[in-house]
Amino acid sequence: MTADIPIVAIATAPGRGGIGIVRVSGTTIAAVIEGVLGPRASQLVPRRALYAPFLNDCGAEIDRGIALYFPGPHSYTGENVLELQGHGGPVVLRMLVARCLQVGAEIGLRIAEPGEFTQRAFLNERLDLAQAEAVADLIDASTETAARAAVRSLSGEFSRRAHALTAALTELRMLVEATLDFPEEELDFLQKSDANGRLERVRAELNQLLRHAQQGAVLRDGMNVVLVGAPNVGKSSLLNALAGVDVAIVTSQPGTTRDRISQQISVDGIPLNVIDTAGLRAAIDEVERLGIARTLAEIERADVVLHIVDQTQTDNDSAVLQNVQQRLPRAVPLLTVHNKIDLVPTAARVLNDHVYLSAQTGVGLDLLRNELKRVAGWEQQTSGESLILARERHLQALSIARDHLALAADHIGRRDAALDLLAEELRLAGGAIGAITGQVTADDLLGVIFSRFCIGK
Repeated sequence: MTADIPIVAIATAPGRGGIGIVRVSGTTIAAVIEGVLGPRASQLVPRRALYAPFLNDCGAEIDRGIALYFPGPHSYTGENVLELQGHGGPVVLRMLVARCLQVGAEIGLRIAEPGEFTQRAFLNERLDLAQAEAVADLIDASTETAARAAVRSLSGEFSRRAHALTAALTELRMLVEATLDFPEEELDFLQKSDANGRLERVRAELNQLLRHAQQGAVLRDGMNVVLVGAPNVGKSSLLNALAGVDVAIVTSQPGTTRDRISQQISVDGIPLNVIDTAGLRAAIDEVERLGIARTLAEIERADVVLHIVDQTQTDNDSAVLQNVQQRLPRAVPLLTVHNKIDLVPTAARVLNDHVYLSAQTGVGLDLLRNELKRVAGWEQQTSGESLILARERHLQALSIARDHLALAADHIGRRDAALDLLAEELRLAGGAIGAITGQVTADDLLGVIFSRFCIGK
């Protein structure tokens, strides 16, 4: 992506709609304004809507709509931006883009790459990297809770907390480095300056931010919940009960489900991808064998596995459980769900990762929902206003910083502390946190991040 070349793209979603927007951004775009608006170009006032025809090279109307001009640096990208808001037909929008390219050929106008408008906003310091990523996360949010968390990140809440940590670490590192010039007084000086207390406060704030980010990652990506068990234990019934609609076919015949069935649901704003699978048993035909193979593959990709058992059956389910445990990745939670308690004298309850419920009557479903929130790391006491939508790279950066601060705490607590090593651990921790907002960012990482945006954003 070359930031000094003007760009154009359709900024609204593909397909037909009442309104369609074509966006142009660049240092010099006067030729585009004059070519598209013709004589009305002189009436275009910054940040004021102008209703005008959009003209082709013969002066005939392509469309008629609203033109908005935002001179840089006070625009989304930090450059001069023109937005043409017309009717949302794909043909007319493509004609309008073609006209912009025609009149903008002399200034090198080209089609924008995915995420290029937002990348220019980042490069021109209109947004930091965490805010830029929040733009895409807000567009992709699958629940209201996720959308509100994305808005908080976009408004800069995540960035402010990261910057505060970086500033505290920088101040502490400067304090440590200042003592290197006075080795005979260094320990007393650090004690009087409460260096250890400062470090512990930073670590506490970092751990809290990491917890909130981990919950935000669940909001952003959802959690894959895989239902496994022998045939006819009620996996499909449980999927339907959690979804609130009949997603899967339920019959008394064992082995009804032959392939994976996925349904996204929301539990208190947490998106869950619930996946029903073929029952685990000795396959009776090729289709069922393939379905069971897909079940085992889903277990390996799961974030949590629900092992469903029929509470009315006294048969030993150990063979199924052993098969599941062999495929279960390390640290992935396994909950055993005892279904059909409405047919036996058993109360709904939770006992050591075992949940007793009835998918048929709904008794105990709330207990299962609460257990799913628990294994997702969802803190009941956490205020929704403190959550931020986080990505895997954010979690990695915060985890790296946490590890460096643990080493720093080890150095600062020793009488023979090597202060140069302590200062280095503080520097590395600050650099990891700085990568979240783009203070320290490799160019190849930027390419990966913005290439996942939609075109026009």
